[in-house]
Amino acid sequence: MVRKTSEVASNAGSWQWTRTAATQRTLLDAAAGVFVEHGFTNASISDIVSRAGSSVGSLYHHFGGKTELFLALWNDYQNEHERLVASAVAKARKAGETDPLALFNVGSRSYFDYTWKHRGLERVFIEGDTPPGFEVLRRERGREWVRQNSVLLGASDDTLGRLTVAVITDIVTVSGQEVALSASKREADEVVGAAAELVGRLVR
Repeated sequence: MVRKTSEVASNAGSWQWTRTAATQRTLLDAAAGVFVEHGFTNASISDIVSRAGSSVGSLYHHFGGKTELFLALWNDYQNEHERLVASAVAKARKAGETDPLALFNVGSRSYFDYTWKHRGLERVFIEGDTPPGFEVLRRERGREWVRQNSVLLGASDDTLGRLTVAVITDIVTVSGQEVALSASKREADEVVGAAAELVGRLVR
């Protein structure tokens, strides 16, 4: 049977997209390893492409340069955080949990678990050796996170409600940084417990 031209083109396009996504994933993973080992400033394009088994041209084609690659890595890291948190909260809701604080704690635990698992990369993002534009991106993401937490907690839209959610979000953010800097899982778990207690005091 002769395949239609449109079918062939569609399949070729799908294959090309898959190949592109795989190349980008490989470059992001390689960049994560190099940034963790050397920081942003001392990381070299040649080290990244060598680890990825790719080429300088491919990196520039997909990301535009080292700065853009770093920012893409940050976005990828945050997107995965958000995906895991949303999944954990949805699972808890499906199991019958309706208390906003309990759901928030479920999401926070997922956030902290992922941060601990990728603590080396988290340290890269918090230790200051970052490219121009990174702080703007971080602030924008932070504002969106406050909005999401406000919805999850069912906070009032008055000044007190907004400030409470902002403070709670800051507690989780700072606690996540402390988790990444912890010397052991036990120490990290103590941070998580303290964060839950602080949030509970503010919400109840």
